[in-house]
Amino acid sequence: MNNKVVLAFSGGLDTTYCALYLSKIKNLEVHAVTVNTGGFSEEEIAGIEEHAHSLGVKSFHCIEETENFYNKVIKYLVYGNVLKNNTYPLSVSAERISQAVAIAEYTRLIGASCVAHGSTGAGNDQVRFDMVFNTLIPEVEILTPIRDMTLSREDEIEFLKANGVKMNFDKAKYSINKGIWGTSVGGKETLTSHLPLPEDAFPTPVTKQEAEDLTLHFEKGELVGVNELSLSPAKAIQHLTALTAGYGIGRDIHVGDTIIGIKGRVGFEAAAPLIIIKAHHLLEKHVLSKYQLLLKEQFSAWYGSSLHEGQYLEPAMRDIEIFLESTQQNVTGKVILTLHPYRFTLNGVETPHDLMSSKFGSYGEMNKGWSGEDVKGFAKIFGNQVSIYNKVNKEFV
Repeated sequence: MNNKVVLAFSGGLDTTYCALYLSKIKNLEVHAVTVNTGGFSEEEIAGIEEHAHSLGVKSFHCIEETENFYNKVIKYLVYGNVLKNNTYPLSVSAERISQAVAIAEYTRLIGASCVAHGSTGAGNDQVRFDMVFNTLIPEVEILTPIRDMTLSREDEIEFLKANGVKMNFDKAKYSINKGIWGTSVGGKETLTSHLPLPEDAFPTPVTKQEAEDLTLHFEKGELVGVNELSLSPAKAIQHLTALTAGYGIGRDIHVGDTIIGIKGRVGFEAAAPLIIIKAHHLLEKHVLSKYQLLLKEQFSAWYGSSLHEGQYLEPAMRDIEIFLESTQQNVTGKVILTLHPYRFTLNGVETPHDLMSSKFGSYGEMNKGWSGEDVKGFAKIFGNQVSIYNKVNKEFV
């Protein structure tokens, strides 16, 4: 045993409190770790490191996890068109898993006897972090000051002010988590069932008013280009985020069932994820069979819910990933769309695998691959079972 503790550190209010409390009150050797899942610039990382050292931490380390996060998690969320409750692209819940795994590996690397996170006792993150830590580093003690002492944000601010901590406490009114797959926003409004988040709660102000056309290029289900620019999928997501900044696209409030059994609301801003998922889904509608689409919906819903609840290490998740990847062989082509303030429109697709081919017929217009007599016989046989049932039971006679 030693007094080393690895702290998952973002530099926000909760982790700032944890860093100071664990080092000053508990006299522990705090090793702060930030896991960058694509939401921080180099300048922001440098600012977080400076802030961590001002709180008395023994060391600071940033783990670059963006590409790994894409390859192990985001890719499958795109393949599955995953939107929790048809709304939320799992912006935070997805990245928490990657962060927890990276922190567990670092904790083992430096031989710390404790690991800490700033989760409260009333949210999902506490379960996600704890489940990963219990699985990967079961010998390490988990410390959660905010949860254990049931602290409010006001309690934390009071403690930090009393200890001379300098930070923007007005900004701390909102809990903001930024990553490559979107930004979540929590505040007093999301604790109610009726209040919307104010405009200034979102990190990206709306500055664009003119419509703009955009073309996304997919190859086997992955975004590999935006307009005429070819990029790796992770870089393409970040580029699309920059292009759509200023439109206010992808803002919403997700309402759902938490892991701990209560209802919860969280605001989010996720322009690139929503555009990519909707564009990818449109392309799939043109190139996949009816039953591929039907099965994907069922497996994707299960995958998204399990990931949201921290079950990433469940082996069935790997099985579903194999299935999802196998459905993407023909998901290649262009999706054309238009950006507008607060919304976007999908205009159409271009793909060599388009099953909507006029060679076989045009919906509502012409039948080329069958005759009228073929359809008459098909309709009679296709409805035969229902016809027999109704004749026997005389339900509609």
